Amino acid sequence: MNIDRKIIASVKDSLTDWHWWVSIVSIVFGCTILAAGFALFINPYNIVPGGVYGMGLVLHNLFPSIQVGTFGYMFDIPLLITAIIIFGGKFGGRTLFAALITPGIMNIMSALAYPTPEALEALDPAQLMGGVIDLSDHLMLAAIFGGVLSGIGVGIVVRNNATTGGTDIVALLLNKFLKIKFSNAVLAADAFVVLCGLVVIGFGVGMQGDSEPEGWLLSLYSLVAIFVNSRVLAFTIDGASYDKLLFIISDFHSEEFREYIIKELDRSATYIKAHGMYSRNEKEMIFLVISRNEVKNVQRKIREIDPRAFVVVTDAYDTFGEGFKTFPKDDALQVE
Repeated sequence: MNIDRKIIASVKDSLTDWHWWVSIVSIVFGCTILAAGFALFINPYNIVPGGVYGMGLVLHNLFPSIQVGTFGYMFDIPLLITAIIIFGGKFGGRTLFAALITPGIMNIMSALAYPTPEALEALDPAQLMGGVIDLSDHLMLAAIFGGVLSGIGVGIVVRNNATTGGTDIVALLLNKFLKIKFSNAVLAADAFVVLCGLVVIGFGVGMQGDSEPEGWLLSLYSLVAIFVNSRVLAFTIDGASYDKLLFIISDFHSEEFREYIIKELDRSATYIKAHGMYSRNEKEMIFLVISRNEVKNVQRKIREIDPRAFVVVTDAYDTFGEGFKTFPKDDALQVE
């Protein structure tokens, strides 16, 4: 009974939490943008940018009466069940929500975008939205817009502590059981889908009637969409720039530079004991993390204090702690 009361109390707290509602609305918004990218710019032109919906598009060409989103459900539901069994509590309910609503939104959008069931089955771009956005002669634009919208959509979902399932789950499974790095696992899963698109759509294997002329070129546009998607996804998740990590080696560190870091930058840094290999002199290296916008000013200050200083600037992809991101929760789904 006490457990039931705790569960009910937890649900009530979630329903009355403003931030929880904002997050859910954001997930729905992200899924809608993702679905629009596929329904309006990816599916009508047989561009296969990997993932569950890319495989759904391949199968739609074999079975035109079944919509792409429906195939998404056919893949996602077994993957979701598998992920829940294997990852348990680490596989959040938000991901379940996002993965289950996205195919439905895609199906609804596709049905509304085409005037007849026959046009929907054919995914005829000439009849898409009355032909006002027919990009049949501009496939590069279709690939770019599709990649941009899908990247933004997935990025919004990920920023709200969820994923859209699909190849993310496949990658997590490959990472767990085959010890393949997550990013490489995603690449392998997407590459397999693109290869299937090349075989079915490009060369017409299994399709009724003739394949598209030079259909193999669609695989190249698929690669463009994948690249654009990955760049926009990174931008949406991490913002316009990463934090920057500076290693500063100087023969002296004046109080002026310390005051600049602490008071003007409003940050702190760490002195690391170092030993010059050539000079054999003892030195102190400064370990400093700043935003990209601050790099130029810091470089200018270093030049003023010690023009002979040696400085290394590199990307800090994840920075946790005071002044930066908070540490992820123990039950958060980690995909890196």
